[in-house]
Amino acid sequence: MEINSLKYNPQIYHRRSIRLKGYDYSQQGAYFVTICCQDKNCLFGDVVNAKLVLNDAGKMIERWYLELLNKYPDIECDAYVVMPNHFHAIIMNTGFPSIVGADLCVCPKEDCPENNPVCPENIGNGGYGFGNKEGEHTGSPLRTVIQ
Repeated sequence: MEINSLKYNPQIYHRRSIRLKGYDYSQQGAYFVTICCQDKNCLFGDVVNAKLVLNDAGKMIERWYLELLNKYPDIECDAYVVMPNHFHAIIMNTGFPSIVGADLCVCPKEDCPENNPVCPENIGNGGYGFGNKEGEHTGSPLRTVIQ
């Protein structure tokens, strides 16, 4: 049986969608995303002397969040925080090419830099979303939730 043929059954899985019915999540806007560890397990790090110390898994979450812009050029990665058992981020859909569901790592010719968004010649967003220190950005009110 194919995985795609399995239907979601809330009676079995005891989950429900929190998506707004009828809302087009591919449209431009800022999206507040939270990803939680199963059973609230602290898999990303520990709190030591009132400070979070990320472990390898937590560092991986942070590294891949910052890599999203290279994979999906139609987004901006804004404020984020990795916690011991969850992750919060603000991802802005800028609406530049519509690639919802597409994987940009697929390139017809591997040696063709103009077709490969992760090629060093194509990387660069003018600093948006990376390295923002607290208080540097005053756009989205969602940022105050993370700060």
